[in-house]
Amino acid sequence: MWLAQRKSSLQGFLQPLAFLHSGSGPAPVPLSEAIVGEVSSVIMSRPTLLVLYGSQTGTAQDTAQRIGRQARRRHLQVQVLPLDNYVVANLISEPLVVFVCATTGQGDPPDNMKNFWRFIFRKSLPVGSLGRLDCAIMGLGDSSYPKFNFVAKKLHKRLLQLGANMLLPVGLADDQHDLGSDAVIDPWLTSFWEKVFALYPSLAAVIPMREDEPLPPTYTFHFLDDVKEKTDDRLRIPMEQTVPSQSHPFPARLVSNRRVTDMLHFQDVRHIEFDITGSNVEFAAGDVVMMRPCNFPEDVQQFCQLLRLDPEARFTLRATDNTAVPARLPQPCAVRHLVESYLDIAAVPRRSFFELLSTFATNELERSKLIELSSAAGQDELHSYCNRPRRTALEVLADFPHTTAELKVDYLLDLFPDIQPRSFSIASSLQAHPHRLQILVAVVSYKTKMYKPRRGLCSTWLASLDPAQGEVYVPLWVKKGTMRFPKEKDTPVIMVGPGTGVAPFRSALQERIAEGKDANVLFFGCRSERKDFYLRTEWEEMMKTGHLNLFTAFSRDQEEKVYVQHRVRENAELMWDLIANRSGCFYIAGNAKEMPTGVCDALKEVFQQQGGMSAEDAEQMLAAMERTGRFQSETWS
Repeated sequence: MWLAQRKSSLQGFLQPLAFLHSGSGPAPVPLSEAIVGEVSSVIMSRPTLLVLYGSQTGTAQDTAQRIGRQARRRHLQVQVLPLDNYVVANLISEPLVVFVCATTGQGDPPDNMKNFWRFIFRKSLPVGSLGRLDCAIMGLGDSSYPKFNFVAKKLHKRLLQLGANMLLPVGLADDQHDLGSDAVIDPWLTSFWEKVFALYPSLAAVIPMREDEPLPPTYTFHFLDDVKEKTDDRLRIPMEQTVPSQSHPFPARLVSNRRVTDMLHFQDVRHIEFDITGSNVEFAAGDVVMMRPCNFPEDVQQFCQLLRLDPEARFTLRATDNTAVPARLPQPCAVRHLVESYLDIAAVPRRSFFELLSTFATNELERSKLIELSSAAGQDELHSYCNRPRRTALEVLADFPHTTAELKVDYLLDLFPDIQPRSFSIASSLQAHPHRLQILVAVVSYKTKMYKPRRGLCSTWLASLDPAQGEVYVPLWVKKGTMRFPKEKDTPVIMVGPGTGVAPFRSALQERIAEGKDANVLFFGCRSERKDFYLRTEWEEMMKTGHLNLFTAFSRDQEEKVYVQHRVRENAELMWDLIANRSGCFYIAGNAKEMPTGVCDALKEVFQQQGGMSAEDAEQMLAAMERTGRFQSETWS
């Protein structure tokens, strides 16, 4: 009787899957009677821990893998997967699941859990269908953003609605904490394992592996005897007539790479153009382009020297369990390609890096230091050593030469995460520039206590590409952005975009002007009219033809600093007319530090001054605009 009820519930859970597939991402999930038939055997067996993650920059993935390692040390069967790689139909028969979820953008789920997200919020899912699921949720967020850990909180609420049993309160890790996310993750994991052992007392009796004992590698390297003719693995990209995606990017030819700031200005900003002819790429204002950078040649050389690797050697990878070999790595693959295009050796290493590295250490001094840096008690020391000076993984290897010499090549993919895609707001419109895609890139370079200046991997790599030296191709794909611009011709648009925040608004202006939409206002801010007022001639031409009303704020050109929020206040009457009387839309793009808050405060002051509102009413008006899409922001830290 009980099993019959479970089967009925499972069928109700499976039914909506027929409508899940949206034409992108993984193939549709088949409805399978086999899943129903397996319910009884699954629930009677010893539990397998399932760790599912949604990760945009790799942090949630790293946390999920850490939980997986802890489970293996406790001799527990475990599977770690991105949420969209998991057959969601099986969730009803899982006994124990940990969800690790990041929050992106304005409270959005990461790309690798969007199909799962759409499914789990289907209204047709039966209440109580996850009644036998014991689970826990760890959220990774940044409290400097308004919708802090929104995805984890919302998933927690939804799983409770579906009847899941929460083992402990949702963990809300905060990247803004002095000790980073681990300040929340560490105690949360201790509580999690206590709950698991209480549920399954037999597990508590199992003696775990020693912390200094390395787990088996995920992959083994098999080097080929013959080194074939050198090829450029970076261009091994399928050229099918499909829309480019993360798994199948389009190799776009670099047309131009032009500096748009004065040569004496401290900030190097580039206007970069790609030829996307034949790509099937389509985009609209507000969309973003994604690309993965390459490591610097000198770093690749140093890495190979430290690990005594021949960069021209070729190998194949074999998984030690049922894990798939990374699709981005060709088989066979050259060591140079692996290090240049895949291993993130220029990133600041996470705690897990030191944890694994310590298991190879035979030098007592290095071993004790690595153990300290990977311990909960040593997190302040880790932040002083790594995070604050932005020390890279490659520099850490150089600091621990004895341990680096002991490092086994099979563990490279466990030790180093893969290089994550970077996103850039598209700064052009196909209506103005057919077959072209343009971006604005601020080249990141700054000093810490380290001898060498710190460099942004992607921005520095892009700035180094010179089409005058020969044809250059950059694999890329396009992703829908969060901004949406009004279709109505007469709806005014007010855009606040200081610095490279102006990029999506350049795209919007080109698109809107081509469509005959002339009610456009732009607030642009930078340091100096002479040094970094980029794209000035374009804005002036748009003003001459009556397509744009431009307000500028040059913060350092006078004694008292002037920012875009000051210009918004100065034009209060215009702002009120466009927003209150003409139903205008207001947009902000740029750095997430103080600018968005300053602009929002200025806008609320406009509402109070021009509309005779109280502070509370002004707050509510802005909130109402946000709910209806008339106020949108896209900010980054």
